[in-house]
Amino acid sequence: DLEAALGYVFRDPSRLEEALTHASSVRPSHGRRHGGGAVRRSYQRLEFLGDRVLGLVVAHLLIERFPEDAEGALTHRQVALVRRETLAQVALGLGLQRWLSAGAGEALPGGGMRPAMLADCCEALVGAIYLDGGLEAARAFVARHWQPLIEAVHSAPRDAKMELQEWAQARGLERPAYRLVATTGPAHAVRPPSPSSGNS
Repeated sequence: DLEAALGYVFRDPSRLEEALTHASSVRPSHGRRHGGGAVRRSYQRLEFLGDRVLGLVVAHLLIERFPEDAEGALTHRQVALVRRETLAQVALGLGLQRWLSAGAGEALPGGGMRPAMLADCCEALVGAIYLDGGLEAARAFVARHWQPLIEAVHSAPRDAKMELQEWAQARGLERPAYRLVATTGPAHAVRPPSPSSGNS
C-alpha cells in the first residue's frame, strides 16, 4: 500500500524499512539485529542523503519551471519547497505516520507523529529511493509529489531574515547581526547559515 502511494516499488525492501525507522525504535538491548542477522538502522543516514538529493532535484525542477527567475527568486522558492513544514505536508499526504516505526514516547497525544519526525522520514525516503533506483527514480518521485507545490508557489516566497535585512537597509540602519543561541539534533541536521544571513 505504501509503495503504491509512493509510486515506487523497492528492489531492496530493507531500504524502505530503514527509511521508516526512527532512532527511538532501534534499541541496543536488542543487538540492533533482525532478519537473518542484518543490522537495523534508523533513517538518519538516509535523511542526510535525501536532503542533498531533494535539494538538487527541486533546484532542477525550478530551473525548468521558472526560466526567467533570477538566482535570488529561485532560492526563495526552493527554501519554501524543502523546509520542514513542506516535507511534513508531503509526508502526511503519503500517510507516512501509519508506517513510521518509533518509540512510544515519540507519538503525540492522539497517536500522531511530530512534524519534524515526518519531515525527516520524508527526506529519508528520497535518499532510499535514490540508493535503490538511482537519480532518475528519485527525480520521478520528487516531481510527482512536489509538482503541485511548485505550481502553488505563484510568486517567490520571502524568508524572515531577508525581509528584516531589507527593512533595515531601507531605513539606513546597520545590517542585522545574528548570534547562535543553541543547536539540537544530529550534527548532519544542523544547517550552516546562508551567505545572506549576515554575521553569525
